[in-house]
Amino acid sequence: MKANENLQLTGRKVVLVPYCSEHVQQYHSWMSDPALLEATASEPLSLEEEYEMQKRWRVDPDKCTFIILDRDSEVYAGSRDTVTGLPMIGDVNLFMHDLDHPESAEVEIMVAEKAARRQGRAQEAVEMMLCWAHRDVGLRLVTAKIGDENYASLQMFRRLGFSIRGRSLVFKEITLVRDLTCGEYTDLLQATAAKLEIGQYIKGASPDRII
Repeated sequence: MKANENLQLTGRKVVLVPYCSEHVQQYHSWMSDPALLEATASEPLSLEEEYEMQKRWRVDPDKCTFIILDRDSEVYAGSRDTVTGLPMIGDVNLFMHDLDHPESAEVEIMVAEKAARRQGRAQEAVEMMLCWAHRDVGLRLVTAKIGDENYASLQMFRRLGFSIRGRSLVFKEITLVRDLTCGEYTDLLQATAAKLEIGQYIKGASPDRII
């Protein structure tokens, strides 16, 4: 999405940066894991197909993707973002499927690195994504589809104020929904915005630079 093409969001635990060609190798490595493919309901792609997808998604007005970087950079030995020097741990996405309601979207979150799970990083990444999208993209209504046995994700989205809208026995998933314009979530967005640093993602910056 053009709106986040050069955008960097910095929180307390994680940094969100646009999905660039430099990230594709690591992303492809993650998506070669059958468990992650199943958890994200994804189809396996070749490396070449991953590069093509990255190019399309970078400018697609209906899709917004951030790579999640961990600010606790000493924990990981894997691939690091070339701009910030921080380790890649997953991604967070918005899909604007409904052309009649451009203010609505579906959110997806994947923390691929096991060492980064169950420590609040996924929740912060979703909060940051929705805070920015609500303020700068006009997002008002967001849904999430979670496997009915993915208890950790279900609990996380419930903590974020999502409520169950439906269940699919065929796909074994639960659909949750949240209106970003009312209730306690407005307060949560304001609290997140107060802690959120928004800057530019500049290639060629010093590896230790956090904007």
